[in-house]
Amino acid sequence: MVMIKALYIFIILLSASRLVAGEIVLQSTTSTKNSGFYDYILPLVKKSIDVDVKVVAVGTGQAIENSKRCDGDVLLVHDQESEIEFVDKGYGVKRYDLMYNDFIVVGPIEDELNLRNETDIKTVLRKIYESQKIFLSRSDNSGTHRKENKLWELANLKPLKYSGGWYLETGLGMGATLNIAAGKNAYTVTDRATWISFRNKSDLDILFEGHPALFNQYGITLVNPARCPNVKFNIANKFIKWLTSSEGQSKIKEFKVKGEQLFFPNAN
Repeated sequence: MVMIKALYIFIILLSASRLVAGEIVLQSTTSTKNSGFYDYILPLVKKSIDVDVKVVAVGTGQAIENSKRCDGDVLLVHDQESEIEFVDKGYGVKRYDLMYNDFIVVGPIEDELNLRNETDIKTVLRKIYESQKIFLSRSDNSGTHRKENKLWELANLKPLKYSGGWYLETGLGMGATLNIAAGKNAYTVTDRATWISFRNKSDLDILFEGHPALFNQYGITLVNPARCPNVKFNIANKFIKWLTSSEGQSKIKEFKVKGEQLFFPNAN
């Protein structure tokens, strides 16, 4: 009886180890997870190609650093410049465009600064800057934070010198930052997917959108097994191929929240 129980436990442990062995780790930006995208797409991945995926959702900068430390098999983030550098330095095998949406500027619904009628993001940021209305920055090295920094640079403005004043650095994720913005009736830059999924909009509204500089590209990269021997190359590659295939791209296109399409597939 003891031997039978021991054998039974061994079989259970063996089965569990095989499940873990067949699971890949996806280092991801938070916007894809918070939007519900993985809750939608990963069951389809499992059904179609029988791949299990564990998602580690952090800011883009942290996801890249985690991948550099070999703590993942696949990287899915939204800072193309950093992703290309990741590959060029040998941390990744190849980067693929996967899908896109855009960033938006949200703020008090009454639009005291008349941002809705502006056509240039530089003018929008300058109005906020000069009025010294409260602006929230994630300041967490995420893809959204990096984009925000690039937008301030584009406008030739340096808001960091007002940190702690009208320019507030939250150090938090997008959802938490939007919650604070709702409470303070403040301005911020957010990705559209998180905004659509966000429930506590309060008196916030989209005040500026549609400018080319607000384009938000997501990329997917296989972590280099030559640098990280623990990478499950075959399974990870299978996962990437499915997402970038016509089937995977079609499924991405079908993902909607509140009737709105959140991501637009453009795999190359």
